[in-house]
Amino acid sequence: MAVHASSGAMSRTQTQRRKRIVQTAAALAVRGGVEAMQMRSVAERAGVALGTLYRYFPSKMDLVVAVVTEELDLLEGGIVRRPPTADTPSGRAVDVFLRATRGLMREPELADALVRSLIMAEVKMELDVRISDLVWRVATGSLEGAVGRDDEAPDAADVDRESTGYVLVSSLTSVWIFELVEILKGRRDVDEVERRLHVAAERLLASF
Repeated sequence: MAVHASSGAMSRTQTQRRKRIVQTAAALAVRGGVEAMQMRSVAERAGVALGTLYRYFPSKMDLVVAVVTEELDLLEGGIVRRPPTADTPSGRAVDVFLRATRGLMREPELADALVRSLIMAEVKMELDVRISDLVWRVATGSLEGAVGRDDEAPDAADVDRESTGYVLVSSLTSVWIFELVEILKGRRDVDEVERRLHVAAERLLASF
């Protein structure tokens, strides 16, 4: 039975072991891309048995997702500590998307693997939901209660995903994911994506 699903259900030792595995995988990816994240290499460098590694991460893609998820955790924590300061909801939303883009593009091979996993549905990774929740809170000014609590990500419990506003934010997130794919294909640069996101955000979030 895999133990990677919920860190809350793991002991402190298991949580620390899982974190060490993810950090080891990220370090290998930094030096050699996704190809360097071989399960055996990760296990050896993290000091765990290969079977133990597979109990935490049943596949390499699960491990890729864990590395990217850690990047998203850092993004959310950074947004809470240093919220976007644009005057308009659309401007603040684009700020979030650009920070996410730059974070993912630090390791484009990981980003590419993640996008492919989303398209092929190889793993369950709610990247769109996590980003949409964060953008919703930023655009509507709902981060205020969380600001100042270091290392805490926004609580999405109060996000109404059935509301018209959230649906519009979710549509904007879909635009962002498409633009991310275009960057990975070499068809766009970040500056062009920023311009296009501003246009889309101003239209979709005009009623905010």
